[in-house]
Amino acid sequence: MQPIFDAIYSGLNESSVDAKRLFHGRGHCYDGLEFINVDLLPPVVFITLYNEIDLAQLKVLVDFTARHQQVEGVLVQHRYKKGAPSEVFYGNVPDSLDIVEAGLIYQICPGQKLNSGFFLDMSEGRQWVRLNSRNTKVLNLFAYTCGFSVAAMAGGAAQVVNLDMSRGALERGRENHRLNNQDMSRVRFLPYELFRSWGRLKKMGPFERIIIDPPSFQKGSFVASKDYQRVLKRLPELLSSPAQVLLCLNDPATGPEFLIDLMKEHCPDARYFKRLSNPETFPERYDDRGLKVLVFNYQKSEVSADQP
Repeated sequence: MQPIFDAIYSGLNESSVDAKRLFHGRGHCYDGLEFINVDLLPPVVFITLYNEIDLAQLKVLVDFTARHQQVEGVLVQHRYKKGAPSEVFYGNVPDSLDIVEAGLIYQICPGQKLNSGFFLDMSEGRQWVRLNSRNTKVLNLFAYTCGFSVAAMAGGAAQVVNLDMSRGALERGRENHRLNNQDMSRVRFLPYELFRSWGRLKKMGPFERIIIDPPSFQKGSFVASKDYQRVLKRLPELLSSPAQVLLCLNDPATGPEFLIDLMKEHCPDARYFKRLSNPETFPERYDDRGLKVLVFNYQKSEVSADQP
């Protein structure tokens, strides 16, 4: 457990006010500690357990964390239990928190559902969008709580369209934009199923930036292994030329070649440019198992342009 204590001590003594991962056991860089992640969601520390551990051991970890002055609450989520229940082990944990990343504010609800409403490992993706959206029209597919949209607007996007089946997630997305005092007249929120919405999206396009960040497996909604190609086949219908596409996938069983090969086969005018690095606080022993965030540059070819 010592690496966890060391990471918590180091992370809680930094001057940054940003939310961040303190310890990433799921990256398999610490033998025997693959069962635990620890996040700082100021002023709350959020411990995620993927296996049951001895209660006395957990209390030692919570007591150590609670000694730090900035920590007002410690929440533990038991992912190994049905429904992934959470319980407060120390102090006060409000139903919702406003956290900060790179100067932007996001509302989260830690412990209320499987996910809090914000993925810390996607910080480099949000930063890329922020730096590459000025004066562009952006389409954010599988938008969830619209973190990419907030980043795009902060980077000067002309317009952002967010599409997600969950009205509740999009409502949180609206709140995230309001928290950052962004111009809501330039942001659209579409609570629709993607494959039934192509006509609507085509009318709103074309887009100079498209972000695709689907769940790797969501029964009845999207299964990456069979549905990602369905999106990429029709991607040119939505793209301006030139344009850039950000493809994301968080499936440890699938490497980046999966997305590169799919794009080459189904949207060959989009050329692979680079993979964004994951945050240093998310170390991975096996790089291909970690989050994949890939940038593609799209330029409509003369052959494609001449096709009927």
